[in-house]
Amino acid sequence: MTRTVFTGGTVFDGTGSEPAPADVVIEDGVIVDVGAGLDGDLSVDCTGATLLPGLFDCHVHVVGSGLGLLPQVQKPFSYQFYEAARNLWTTLKLGITTVRDAAGADLGIKQAVADGLISGPRLQIAIGLISPTGGHGDGWLPSGHCVPASLPHPGRPDAMADGPDEMRRVARTLLRAGADVLKVCTTGGVLSPRSDPRHSQFTVEELDVLVTEAQMQGRAVMAHAQGTEGIKNAVRAGIRSIEHGIYLDDEAIELMLARGTWLVPTLVAPVNVIRAAEAGASLPDAVVRKAKEVAEVHTDSVRRAVAAGVRIAMGTDSGVGPHGTNLEELGLMRSCGMSPADVLVATTSSAARLLGFDGELGRLAPGHRADVVVVAGDPYDFGGLAGNVREVWQDGVRAV
Repeated sequence: MTRTVFTGGTVFDGTGSEPAPADVVIEDGVIVDVGAGLDGDLSVDCTGATLLPGLFDCHVHVVGSGLGLLPQVQKPFSYQFYEAARNLWTTLKLGITTVRDAAGADLGIKQAVADGLISGPRLQIAIGLISPTGGHGDGWLPSGHCVPASLPHPGRPDAMADGPDEMRRVARTLLRAGADVLKVCTTGGVLSPRSDPRHSQFTVEELDVLVTEAQMQGRAVMAHAQGTEGIKNAVRAGIRSIEHGIYLDDEAIELMLARGTWLVPTLVAPVNVIRAAEAGASLPDAVVRKAKEVAEVHTDSVRRAVAAGVRIAMGTDSGVGPHGTNLEELGLMRSCGMSPADVLVATTSSAARLLGFDGELGRLAPGHRADVVVVAGDPYDFGGLAGNVREVWQDGVRAV
C-alpha cells in the first residue's frame, strides 16, 4: 500500500489547538501518523499551507438551486438530479467533504456519490421535510394550487403528517426510503408565505412519537425550529439538533445545555433570502419581510447561545442560497463571538460528532479517515478561505 506524506505544512487537527508545523501520513484511505520528519512513498508539498480536516456542512439542500417559484415550476422533473450533481461538486471544491442534506436528496443521490458515479461530499440524508397541514413544508397556495419545494416520488415519499398515527407512518416510510436522519418542522418559517416563524407546529405527543420511531432504528431527529416554544418542544422531545434557532430565550438555551442539544445556526440563510429578493427573485412580499425581521434577532440569539456554551455545528441551508458560498457562514459565526479556532472546530470535529462520525472524521489524527484540505495562507481568514483551497482529499484520494 502506498504511503502518502503531506510535508512542510502547518496542521489544524480539529481539536481547537492552534495550528502547528507537522507532517501527515495517509495509507489506504486512513491517517496513520501525524508528526515531524515523516516519510512516505509519495510526497505532497504543503509549504506555506495549512492542512485542515475535511469540512462539514450540516444543513444543505443539494437538489435546490436558489429561490423563486417560476424557475422551479419550469424545469423538467429530472433536471433536479443533474443540478444536484453540479451542486455537490461545487461544495466539494470548497473543502467540504461531508454534508447532511436536510430534505430533497434521495437514496439514489447518496448512493451515486458513494459509488463514485458523481463527485461530491459524502451524504447523510433526511429525504423529506415532515410538516403538518398548513405548516412550513406545506406547498399550498391561496390560488388552490400546491407547489411543494420537492415533489414526492418513489424515492422521496410524501412527508405531510397530522396526528401521532400519521407521524408514525411518515417516520417509518422515510426510514424505509433510506433516511439517515428525520427532519421535522416544529415551527413555521421564513420561506413559507403563510406560516409564522414564531408559531409552533406539532404537539409534544406527535414529536414524542417521531423521536421514538427514529431511536428504535438508531436514527436522530433534526428540527427546523425558529420560534421559542417550538424550539423548547423539540428539545424536550429529545430532538438532537435545532436548525436555525432564531428566537432563543434564556429558558430555551438552558434546556439545550441540560439536554446536550446541538444548534446549527444557518446564519447565512436569511441573508441569502434578502440578497435573492434584491437580485429580482420572484419571492412573496411576506417572505422578504420575514427575512429582514429575523436577521438581527437571529444573530443575537446565536451570540447568546455561544456565550452560554451551547454546542454549535456549522450549517448553511445552501440551496436556499447559492451552493459554493457555504464558507460565508464561518465569518458570520465568528461575528457571534466564536473564536476562529472554535469556528473551525464547529466545522470539523464538532460537526462530525453531531452527525455520528466522531472518531472517524473531523480530525487529522491516526485512525481517522483521510479527508484532508490543503489551504494556502491563513486558515482563519474566513473571507478568503474559499479561494485559498488548493487541494481536497477524500478517503485518501485527491478529489480536487
